[in-house]
Amino acid sequence: MNKIFISGLGVILILVLGYMVFQTRGGQVVRESNGIIATIYKSPTCGCCGVYTSYMKGEGYDVVSENVADMSVIKKELGVPYELESCHTMEVGGYVVEGHVPEEAVQKLLTERPDIKGIGMAGMPSGSPGMPGPKNEPFEIYEINHDGTVGEMFMTI
Repeated sequence: MNKIFISGLGVILILVLGYMVFQTRGGQVVRESNGIIATIYKSPTCGCCGVYTSYMKGEGYDVVSENVADMSVIKKELGVPYELESCHTMEVGGYVVEGHVPEEAVQKLLTERPDIKGIGMAGMPSGSPGMPGPKNEPFEIYEINHDGTVGEMFMTI
């Protein structure tokens, strides 16, 4: 009887450990899909854009990655202000998200649903999602107004 009980516990332990390993990727827990589609426009040669795409997938978004030869055309079409430009642009939930914006800010945007075109974080800050290195300063995420200008501070992380 004890052998059967111990064998059963062993099988359960193996199944639990297998599930945990399956649910992690590179040390990051992969969340179940939240059903939100995020389209990321990026240069086909941009490595950090690929890492950001993986980051958003790991956060539970259904990501469609679109390789674009000339990103300036997409940024112009979507109304991204020059001052906030980064290497990739994302459309999610009817909004534009420019750059290496942490998912926390995307979630706030989708939850609060403000009357703006979107949000953006200029450049490629160290330590931001998709970028290597330590976080050296707060991440400042700004609103993008409907007319394509930089709005108020959306949040600081």
